[in-house]
Amino acid sequence: MGALLIRGGTLMDPASGIQAPRDILTEDGRIAQIALPGEIQPAAAGEILDAAGLVVAPGLVDTHVHFRDPGQTHKEDLTTGAEAAAQGGCTTVVLMGNTVPPMDDPVLVRDILNRGEQAPIRICTCANVTRGMQGETLTDMDALAEAGAVLFSDDGRPIVDGEVFRAACAEAVRLHRVISLHEEDPSCIVENGIDAGPVARQLKLTGSPREAEIRMVQRDIGIARETGAALTIQHISTAESVALIRQARAEGLSIHAEATPHHLTLTAEDVLQFGPLAKMNPPVRTAADRAAIRAGLMDGTIEIIATDHAPHTLAEKQLADGTGWDPVSQEAGERLRLAPSGITGLETSLALAVQALYHGADGTGMTLLQILACMTSQPAKIYGLEELYGVGRVTVNGPADLCIFAPGELWRFDHSVSRSANTPFLGCELPARIHYTICRGRIVYRKENQ
Repeated sequence: MGALLIRGGTLMDPASGIQAPRDILTEDGRIAQIALPGEIQPAAAGEILDAAGLVVAPGLVDTHVHFRDPGQTHKEDLTTGAEAAAQGGCTTVVLMGNTVPPMDDPVLVRDILNRGEQAPIRICTCANVTRGMQGETLTDMDALAEAGAVLFSDDGRPIVDGEVFRAACAEAVRLHRVISLHEEDPSCIVENGIDAGPVARQLKLTGSPREAEIRMVQRDIGIARETGAALTIQHISTAESVALIRQARAEGLSIHAEATPHHLTLTAEDVLQFGPLAKMNPPVRTAADRAAIRAGLMDGTIEIIATDHAPHTLAEKQLADGTGWDPVSQEAGERLRLAPSGITGLETSLALAVQALYHGADGTGMTLLQILACMTSQPAKIYGLEELYGVGRVTVNGPADLCIFAPGELWRFDHSVSRSANTPFLGCELPARIHYTICRGRIVYRKENQ
């Protein structure tokens, strides 16, 4: 593999706090040198990238994605999912395990990791907490961890039985693994995917009440307090849950939380405009909930921004060509009820995070370094990926996994390379254009290709 010189850019590495002009030389998939501008001789490189005016950051680490492989590869597979990740500046992903069959067998974990070696990015996977994701019997968590699972999750389904969850926490503590939780109490929900509120009523739907999330978050923090388990509350959607996590972290509990770009940008009102493209579990809720999630990221209560990239075909979304949604039509509510929940997000995650969180002229919001920490060093550290693979930071002898982007450059998201394009953001003008994505020293995405 030839040497690559990236010169003229501003290195932003949240792990070290560096935010300064630096040139970077990569060799054999690793970072060979980080130097002041002009100190590395061009002759040392086989290729030179001009990063003038660009930010050079660690490759994004997305710890919550669905590639639908195995079993539903008509929606996404390892290849198309990896291409979408690379286009969005993401070099490491953790796959969720609600596949067909579920990721409850070490053979399946090893198969994903072996096939993932051929992908242009780093593919990691979770394993299920319970067999068949049925919430009744624990998997062989020892064997799954030995096979290479980096965390445990029944994402898509909450673990309703408290005793089963308590036993899972004890195992996770012993194995030094995090359990990542989808927190929606099914006993509270008649129709998921839309907030139980005015918009649901307008569409003649019941929707998903906020109590469904709050109740599970309260219970699971209590069990973590008993067992000492490390937990991540996935795709947080309510202000009350943010407050509960803030309190738990103040107690010193190992409670983490993730926010999705869509929960940072959308509210239930957007369902009227986008219909099934804005349907997800848990649903987007009120403007006050959105503000609380943003505040949680700003004060460090929420440490992770992850996409919950969830591909579905437009036909499955009840949108044959991506259009035709009319919120006042008689069939609108039924169409929304029948559509699966979830949206894609790998290609737009950094852009939406910058759009929602980057500080304005009044100084409110987050710096780019703080935003990048939520998308690189913090998730890598929480799940042990920094220790396992060295990802989430830019350091000499570390992996040459980099995201190079222009924070202020506007671009139009008019084409998705994901096999599914179930996103309300297609066609939107967004900030923070990715120019290059580099993984293991190879350029896996160039802006010029688009």
